[in-house]
Amino acid sequence: MALEITDANFDELVMKSDKPVIVDFWAEWCGPCRMIGPVIEEMANEYEGKAVIGKVNVDLNSTVSAQFNVRSIPTVLFIKNGEVVDKSVGAVPKANLVSKLEALL
Repeated sequence: MALEITDANFDELVMKSDKPVIVDFWAEWCGPCRMIGPVIEEMANEYEGKAVIGKVNVDLNSTVSAQFNVRSIPTVLFIKNGEVVDKSVGAVPKANLVSKLEALL
């Protein structure tokens, strides 16, 4: 299951992770977010132990959303060693997200 990432735990779960991290910025009211939500959950199960995969609700966590200039959702950031190394904006096929993650493993 994807982790619930918040303003309060972002630094600990994401920036200090020794594994690659996928962060899905989303909101309840966002249609495209609901389309990729199940994909993020599948990937969280498939990559358990290899990568950290979580979700940030932009309506509840404005600090971290602003920190990464998230203007459109869904925005998926790929973070390694505390740095954003790739990103995806909008509803994209699972294969796109998987290939970006595989490049970090």
